[in-house]
Amino acid sequence: MFKGHPKGLYVAFFSNMGERFGFYTMMAILVLFLQAKYGLSVEQAGSYYSWFYFAIYALALLGGIIADATNRYKLVILTGIIIMFAGYAIVAIPGMSLSITLIGLFVIALGNGLFKGNLQAVVGQMYDNEKYSKVRDTAYMIFYMGINVGAFFAPFVATGVRNWFLKTQGFLHDGSLPEMCHAFTRGELSDINKFQVLADKVSGQHVTDLAGFAGQYIEAFAKGYNYAFAVAAGAMILSLLAYIIFNKHLPTKERSAKPVESTDNQSKNASLSNPVIITLALVAGAAVTAVLYLITKNIDLSFPFGLFVAFAFYITKISTKDERAGISSLLLVFVVVIFFWMSFHQNGLTLTLFARDYTVKEVGRFTNIFFNLHSMLAFLGTLAGLYLLLGRAARNEKITGLVMFLGLGYLTWRFVAGFPEQNQIEPEVFQSFNPLFIVALTFPVMAVFDYLRRKNAEPSTPRKIGIGMMIAALGFLVILIASVDLISPKALQFTDEMGKLQYNPVPDSSRVVPYWLISSYLILTIAELFLSPMGLSFVSKVAPPRFQGLMQGGWLLATAVGNKLLVVGSIGWKKMDLWQLWGIFIICCIISGAFIFSMLRRLEKATR
Repeated sequence: MFKGHPKGLYVAFFSNMGERFGFYTMMAILVLFLQAKYGLSVEQAGSYYSWFYFAIYALALLGGIIADATNRYKLVILTGIIIMFAGYAIVAIPGMSLSITLIGLFVIALGNGLFKGNLQAVVGQMYDNEKYSKVRDTAYMIFYMGINVGAFFAPFVATGVRNWFLKTQGFLHDGSLPEMCHAFTRGELSDINKFQVLADKVSGQHVTDLAGFAGQYIEAFAKGYNYAFAVAAGAMILSLLAYIIFNKHLPTKERSAKPVESTDNQSKNASLSNPVIITLALVAGAAVTAVLYLITKNIDLSFPFGLFVAFAFYITKISTKDERAGISSLLLVFVVVIFFWMSFHQNGLTLTLFARDYTVKEVGRFTNIFFNLHSMLAFLGTLAGLYLLLGRAARNEKITGLVMFLGLGYLTWRFVAGFPEQNQIEPEVFQSFNPLFIVALTFPVMAVFDYLRRKNAEPSTPRKIGIGMMIAALGFLVILIASVDLISPKALQFTDEMGKLQYNPVPDSSRVVPYWLISSYLILTIAELFLSPMGLSFVSKVAPPRFQGLMQGGWLLATAVGNKLLVVGSIGWKKMDLWQLWGIFIICCIISGAFIFSMLRRLEKATR
């Protein structure tokens, strides 16, 4: 896999894998934790979630500025890892108030901002060498796979730790109960009988004090999540050790910060710290924010666009004439990136809510293979063995494949035979399918691109991004079809004759089999492979040398704006029918893809 690549790719791969394990442990459960612990509505939890996800990527812009200004990329990365560990430690402490938890989330976001974009920039620096430049796209796909190896295990670990703690308190897991417990405590639960049935089921006995049970279950549920956050902190320690020990393999050359020589009339403004340009950029961003707020009456929707306008104004004004063509091409791609991530990262918000509220809670023996870590690994090993056996591998590799296929296939069968007829599944585990598909599909997609490259028919990087947007629309179409006949969340809340808000849980008749959501994740993953690593590669190709860290930060800023717009999903969750909500993301993806194709020649010219 690493053949033909510099040794520094190993360091970036494993450092990123450890950090992403911690990050996705938390992201798999954050919205569910906020609702379970603090009784927040979907819209409130979605707002906090989107602000956090926004900060994770927006602060990468700050990290890029610091690294470009100091030329100390590796030191900034190290500082980010340490700060992230501190943030995870804060949110791992049980019993903290919402304010303290939000402070911990901000600390994590700050550390991530120093780490993420600059590590990506360092990877790009390694491939500035002509010896490796032709495999730059492949390198970013391998680097991206490292993210997802850690992310695959994260949801299993998070749910395992949470369920373990629930059992120590005498409870079983049921994802519907925390919201019902809070509704019961507030006197807003319409169906008390169903609450009683579920309380008895998870307690293993008849519950006579439902109020006491509600408080105890919420406390145990939330504390189990706190201990899962502690695992994320542990993963950061491993990432830190890997980086400290092996970072000598990363490039030591620093980006040039030489004065810009240009006949451009604005070259005098080319300084990164020009106070006039910074002030004007902030004014432009504030003006856009104000206008959009007057229209939408929602700061969640207006602020991110204002920030992006400020960045676009700033980077355009400090660039020279020679740099501006590449900068403008990157800004156009960033606009598309905003709407991709607004749609794609619904996997941690509305798609997770769909997994919790609209997907069956129990599955049969075969389906449970994909929701049990041990059987999943055995099944994946069986498929890998079959691939070696039937592929173009050498004789000894075919023998290895046969052994894997027979041995791990038998182990998979034993797991399935040992499962009960019905098996409970947790909504968080759906978060593992995206990284699983990334790992499984990275090599086939790389092989296709390599084959097309040899035939001189490989799509350009911008074309891959456009194709990715169209594939993403198809992914949301799948979940739209599954949602057509389901009762909408807005229909489950009503005001009684006394004028009091009442809540009903989702009926079992509105729960679908998990393969709808799994299929959607599969298609969205293919879209991600066409867009995200290709976008990172595009930035490293097109960004002017002195703006490498800053433009990687700009890519992450665009991602941040898209993540802030995740709130569109949480706002619409209880205001629209489900199919209408998914339709919004389909339209955004199609329009964005069409936009890319409409300016394809310009973008392709920028990469030459």
